[in-house]
Amino acid sequence: MGHREDLLAGAKRALYEKGYARTTARDIVALSGTNLGSIGYHYGSTEALMTAAMLAAMQEWGETLDRALSSGDGTPAGFWRRIIASIEADRPLWLASVEVMIQAEHNPVLREQLAAGLDAGRRGMAAIALGVPEDQIDDATARGVGSVQMALLSGIVTQWLTDPAGAPGPDQIVAGLQQLPRPSA
Repeated sequence: MGHREDLLAGAKRALYEKGYARTTARDIVALSGTNLGSIGYHYGSTEALMTAAMLAAMQEWGETLDRALSSGDGTPAGFWRRIIASIEADRPLWLASVEVMIQAEHNPVLREQLAAGLDAGRRGMAAIALGVPEDQIDDATARGVGSVQMALLSGIVTQWLTDPAGAPGPDQIVAGLQQLPRPSA
C-alpha cells in the first residue's frame, strides 16, 4: 500500500477505536505508519481524510448489513437474529455508523452520500420486509414500508449498542410487532 491507502486505513482504524471526535492527526499517523505531511499532501486536511474514512466505514457497514440480511432463514425472528449477531460481532463498525450520522450534520459531502444511501436502503428494507425482490418495490412503498423498517432497525441498534443486556431479543421484537394495534380504516 502507498501512503494514501495507509492513511485511509489508519483513519478508519482510529474511527473504530477512538471515534471521530476523539481522533487526531497524530493518532492517524501513528496507526498508519506515515507522517503528518502526508495527510495534507494526499487529502488536503485531517477533516477530509476523516470524511473519506467515514465514507469507507459506511460502505463497509452497508456490506456487513447486506451480508447479515441476505443470509439465513427468511423469518422475522431470523432477520433480527442476524442483525443482533452482526451488532455483537461488528460493534465498532455499528458505532462508527451512528457517529457518521451525527457528523453528517456538519459535513455536506458526508450528508449527501448518506442521503443517497438511505434511498437505496429504504428500497432494500421494504423488499426484505415484504419478501419480494427490490425491483418490485415502488417509490411509495420504499418511502413507507422501507422508512418504517429502517426506523425500527435504528431503534433496535441504539438499544443494543447502549444496553445489550436489556435490549430485546429477536423473539421479543417479533412479539412486540405482533402486539401493536392495527390502525382502523
